[in-house]
Parts: sequence; C-alpha cells; structure tokens
Amino acid sequence: MTRRIALLVPILILLLLAGCASGPRSTSGSSDTIVPSKIEPRYDIAPGRDDATVALMRASPPPTEPVLGSSGESGGEAALVAQGYVRIGTGRYPMDEAAAREAALRQGQQVGAERVLFHVEHAAAADAWIADFYVRFKLPFGATFRDLSAKERQLLGRDGGVEIGSVISGTPASRANLIAGDYVFEIDGLPIADRAAFQSGLKRSAGRAVTLTVVRNGETLKRMVRIGAMPGADR
Repeated sequence: MTRRIALLVPILILLLLAGCASGPRSTSGSSDTIVPSKIEPRYDIAPGRDDATVALMRASPPPTEPVLGSSGESGGEAALVAQGYVRIGTGRYPMDEAAAREAALRQGQQVGAERVLFHVEHAAAADAWIADFYVRFKLPFGATFRDLSAKERQLLGRDGGVEIGSVISGTPASRANLIAGDYVFEIDGLPIADRAAFQSGLKRSAGRAVTLTVVRNGETLKRMVRIGAMPGADR
C-alpha cells in the first residue's frame, strides 16, 4: 500500500503542474476556453484637434448628446465631411455592442461631439467597437479646389489657377456666391500659380476679406470673400 502511494505522488504533482501552466480558464462552458486579458477602452485625439482648437473652430455650442449613427449609413464620413464636419477623435471599446454604444455616447458628451459614427473593428467577430467623433467646424473657406490640367490652362489662356469643386452652404465661399466649376486666377490681384499657392493665400488672408478674380462660363467676375480663422490643420 505504501509503495502504491509513493508511486502516485509524482503523478499527482505532474498533473497539478500541468493545470497551472494552462492559465486562467472560463468558469462556464468548455473547460478549454481561456479567458482573454482585459483591454481597457481608449480614446485618441485626432492630430490638431485639441480641446482649444475645437472650441475655437466649432460652428455651434456642444449639444446635450451627440447623434449616434453607423459608418455605413447615409454616406458615412463622406456625407459628414460634405456638411463641414471634422473628425476630432476615435474611441475603441472592447465590450459588447450595447455597452460600447453607451460608452461612445458618454465619450461624445465629454468631448462635445455632435455626431458619432459607430462600427465594429472586425467583421468576423465583434470583439471591439470603434466610434469616430465629429464636430461641425466654421470652415475658413468652405469649398474644395483643384489644380488645372495643362489642357485647361491652354484653353483658358492662363498659366495657373484653380477650379472650385463642391461648395458647402453657410461658409465664406457660399456667401460669396462661388459655385462648382468656377475658375479662380487671382487673390487681391495677385496671380495664383496652383492649388498650393491658393491654399497659402487663403491662410495668409485668414480673418479678413479678399477679392478673387473668377472666370465663369467665359465671363470674368470679382468675388469678395471674408476668410475665417484657420485651425492648425485645415482642409
């Protein structure tokens, strides 16, 4: 009997050591399910979107609660950008969907977000949810613009300039009656070489009115635009 006990002791010790090496396991379900390590929720501020900049550039006071939507509905981020919204930060929430939505709404209230786009990080397994937070900015200019092609410059008889793209309502560009398809060749009588030069000219003119020389349907027009304040990283 004593000999049998002596033989069983090493075996029991080996079994106990094997159980310890396998790590923590779930208290329910299969005994082979390992409990994952806890990952805390995280919020990252977008570059150039610190609290002071957001407070300076926001078009209206923070709402009581942001509007929560999905990144896949109604055009998602592209639709918000077209309305003048700017992403100010992103949150990651490794929890179930209901808890993640509540956490995203609380985060949105803390940062003064107006819109929140919510989506799952991995399509196959909803192990973490992502929320992007947006605030509508007072856009300094409020329109997109692009360089002219060599062919366009030749047809227009110009060495530089830009073409206006989409114009956001309620912005300086909109109030100056600029429309998509306008060609802009001068700021206060100074020629515009290209898109980069036009962007620099707008930044130099922040906070004051400038006169743009515009060609629309072959007609040369003058449009006065009051440029707004520029954030650290503008569109």
